[in-house]
Amino acid sequence: MTKIDPATTALVLVDLQERIVALPTTPHTGETVLANALRLREAFRAAGAPVVIVKVSRPDNPPGNELVFDPQDDKIVTKFTIGGFAGTDLDEYLRGKGVRTVVFGGIATEFGVESTLRAASDHGYDTVAVSDAMTALSDISHENAITKIFPRLGTVVTTDEALAGLA
Repeated sequence: MTKIDPATTALVLVDLQERIVALPTTPHTGETVLANALRLREAFRAAGAPVVIVKVSRPDNPPGNELVFDPQDDKIVTKFTIGGFAGTDLDEYLRGKGVRTVVFGGIATEFGVESTLRAASDHGYDTVAVSDAMTALSDISHENAITKIFPRLGTVVTTDEALAGLA
Protein backbone atom coordinates (compact mmCIF):
# COMPACT_ATOMS: atom_id res chain seq x y z
CA MET A 1 0.00 0.00 0.00
CA THR A 2 1.15 3.55 -0.75
CA LYS A 3 1.57 5.59 2.44
CA ILE A 4 0.51 9.21 2.01
CA ASP A 5 1.87 11.63 4.61
CA PRO A 6 -0.58 14.56 4.89
CA ALA A 7 2.19 16.76 6.32
CA THR A 8 4.13 16.66 3.04
CA THR A 9 1.45 15.83 0.46
CA ALA A 10 -1.04 17.92 -1.50
CA LEU A 11 -4.04 16.92 -3.59
CA VAL A 12 -4.23 18.64 -6.98
CA LEU A 13 -7.51 18.41 -8.90
CA VAL A 14 -7.35 19.57 -12.51
CA ASP A 15 -10.06 21.15 -14.70
CA LEU A 16 -13.18 20.05 -12.85
CA GLN A 17 -15.26 22.69 -14.57
CA GLU A 18 -18.82 22.32 -15.87
CA ARG A 19 -18.02 22.11 -19.58
CA ILE A 20 -15.12 19.70 -19.00
CA VAL A 21 -16.91 17.36 -16.60
CA ALA A 22 -19.75 17.19 -19.15
CA LEU A 23 -17.47 15.92 -21.95
CA PRO A 24 -17.97 12.37 -23.24
CA THR A 25 -15.11 10.69 -21.36
CA THR A 26 -13.84 7.18 -20.88
CA PRO A 27 -13.26 4.88 -19.03
CA HIS A 28 -15.04 6.89 -16.32
CA THR A 29 -17.79 9.46 -16.61
CA GLY A 30 -17.20 12.99 -15.43
CA GLU A 31 -19.65 12.35 -12.61
CA THR A 32 -17.67 9.31 -11.40
CA VAL A 33 -14.43 11.28 -11.49
CA LEU A 34 -16.06 14.15 -9.64
CA ALA A 35 -17.41 11.82 -6.94
CA ASN A 36 -13.98 10.24 -6.41
CA ALA A 37 -12.24 13.62 -6.49
CA LEU A 38 -14.60 14.97 -3.82
CA ARG A 39 -14.00 11.89 -1.63
CA LEU A 40 -10.27 12.55 -1.89
CA ARG A 41 -10.74 16.25 -1.23
CA GLU A 42 -12.70 15.68 1.95
CA ALA A 43 -10.16 13.14 3.25
CA PHE A 44 -7.19 15.37 2.45
CA ARG A 45 -8.86 18.36 4.08
CA ALA A 46 -9.74 16.30 7.16
CA ALA A 47 -6.09 15.17 7.38
CA GLY A 48 -4.88 18.78 7.16
CA ALA A 49 -3.24 18.33 3.75
CA PRO A 50 -3.43 21.15 1.19
CA VAL A 51 -5.93 20.89 -1.64
CA VAL A 52 -5.30 22.76 -4.88
CA ILE A 53 -7.92 23.28 -7.55
CA VAL A 54 -6.42 23.97 -10.98
CA LYS A 55 -8.80 25.49 -13.48
CA VAL A 56 -8.29 26.59 -17.03
CA SER A 57 -9.14 30.04 -18.29
CA ARG A 58 -9.73 30.72 -21.96
CA PRO A 59 -9.68 34.17 -23.60
CA ASP A 60 -13.21 33.66 -24.96
CA ASN A 61 -14.52 32.56 -21.51
CA PRO A 62 -16.89 29.88 -22.86
CA PRO A 63 -20.07 28.96 -21.00
CA GLY A 64 -19.58 26.25 -18.39
CA ASN A 65 -16.18 27.49 -17.24
CA GLU A 66 -17.31 27.45 -13.59
CA LEU A 67 -16.11 24.83 -11.12
CA VAL A 68 -18.61 22.05 -10.46
CA PHE A 69 -18.20 22.36 -6.68
CA ASP A 70 -17.62 25.07 -4.12
CA PRO A 71 -13.84 25.37 -3.61
CA GLN A 72 -14.37 26.82 -0.11
CA ASP A 73 -10.87 27.63 1.18
CA ASP A 74 -8.95 25.38 -1.24
CA LYS A 75 -6.13 27.05 -3.16
CA ILE A 76 -7.27 28.02 -6.67
CA VAL A 77 -4.70 28.09 -9.46
CA THR A 78 -5.84 29.52 -12.78
CA LYS A 79 -3.85 28.24 -15.74
CA PHE A 80 -3.73 29.61 -19.26
CA THR A 81 -1.92 26.63 -20.82
CA ILE A 82 -2.50 22.88 -20.70
CA GLY A 83 -0.49 22.34 -17.51
CA GLY A 84 -0.91 23.83 -14.07
CA PHE A 85 2.69 24.93 -13.47
CA ALA A 86 3.57 27.20 -16.42
CA GLY A 87 2.93 30.84 -15.59
CA THR A 88 1.23 30.13 -12.24
CA ASP A 89 2.21 30.17 -8.57
CA LEU A 90 1.57 26.43 -8.12
CA ASP A 91 5.20 25.47 -7.46
CA GLU A 92 5.72 28.40 -5.09
CA TYR A 93 2.55 27.50 -3.18
CA LEU A 94 3.46 23.81 -2.86
CA ARG A 95 7.01 24.55 -1.74
CA GLY A 96 5.70 27.09 0.77
CA LYS A 97 3.54 24.35 2.27
CA GLY A 98 6.47 21.90 2.49
CA VAL A 99 4.91 19.58 -0.09
CA ARG A 100 7.09 16.81 -1.50
CA THR A 101 4.36 14.56 -2.94
CA VAL A 102 1.47 15.57 -5.18
CA VAL A 103 -1.62 13.39 -5.68
CA PHE A 104 -3.53 14.01 -8.92
CA GLY A 105 -7.06 13.71 -10.22
CA GLY A 106 -9.09 15.53 -12.86
CA ILE A 107 -10.11 15.69 -16.50
CA ALA A 108 -8.67 14.94 -18.97
CA THR A 109 -6.02 12.38 -18.16
CA GLU A 110 -4.09 12.97 -21.38
CA PHE A 111 -4.25 16.76 -21.31
CA GLY A 112 -4.37 18.89 -18.15
CA VAL A 113 -3.71 16.06 -15.70
CA GLU A 114 -0.80 14.53 -17.58
CA SER A 115 0.81 17.87 -18.36
CA THR A 116 0.59 19.00 -14.74
CA LEU A 117 1.82 15.65 -13.40
CA ARG A 118 4.80 15.63 -15.78
CA ALA A 119 5.70 19.18 -14.71
CA ALA A 120 5.40 18.19 -11.05
CA SER A 121 7.91 15.42 -11.70
CA ASP A 122 10.18 17.88 -13.53
CA HIS A 123 9.97 20.16 -10.47
CA GLY A 124 11.17 17.31 -8.25
CA TYR A 125 7.89 16.25 -6.63
CA ASP A 126 6.94 12.64 -6.06
CA THR A 127 3.69 11.99 -7.91
CA VAL A 128 0.66 9.81 -7.28
CA ALA A 129 -1.95 9.40 -10.02
CA VAL A 130 -5.39 8.31 -8.85
CA SER A 131 -6.58 6.24 -11.80
CA ASP A 132 -10.32 6.40 -11.11
CA ALA A 133 -10.28 10.08 -10.09
CA MET A 134 -9.32 10.96 -13.66
CA THR A 135 -10.63 10.12 -17.09
CA ALA A 136 -9.79 10.76 -20.71
CA LEU A 137 -11.26 11.51 -24.09
CA SER A 138 -10.28 8.03 -25.32
CA ASP A 139 -9.67 4.66 -23.68
CA ILE A 140 -6.24 4.29 -25.23
CA SER A 141 -5.12 7.70 -23.94
CA HIS A 142 -6.18 6.90 -20.39
CA GLU A 143 -4.73 3.40 -20.48
CA ASN A 144 -1.42 4.63 -21.90
CA ALA A 145 -1.07 7.31 -19.22
CA ILE A 146 -2.08 4.99 -16.35
CA THR A 147 0.00 1.98 -17.42
CA LYS A 148 2.97 3.45 -19.31
CA ILE A 149 3.61 7.09 -18.38
CA PHE A 150 2.50 7.65 -14.80
CA PRO A 151 4.23 4.53 -13.37
CA ARG A 152 7.56 5.86 -14.72
CA LEU A 153 6.98 9.20 -12.99
CA GLY A 154 5.54 7.96 -9.71
CA THR A 155 2.82 5.75 -8.32
CA VAL A 156 -0.64 4.85 -9.65
CA VAL A 157 -3.42 3.99 -7.19
CA THR A 158 -7.21 3.92 -7.02
CA THR A 159 -9.27 6.28 -4.89
CA ASP A 160 -9.79 3.56 -2.29
CA GLU A 161 -6.04 2.86 -2.16
CA ALA A 162 -5.24 6.55 -1.78
CA LEU A 163 -7.78 6.90 1.02
CA ALA A 164 -6.41 3.82 2.79
CA GLY A 165 -2.86 5.18 2.43
CA LEU A 166 -3.88 8.54 3.90
CA ALA A 167 -5.43 6.97 6.99
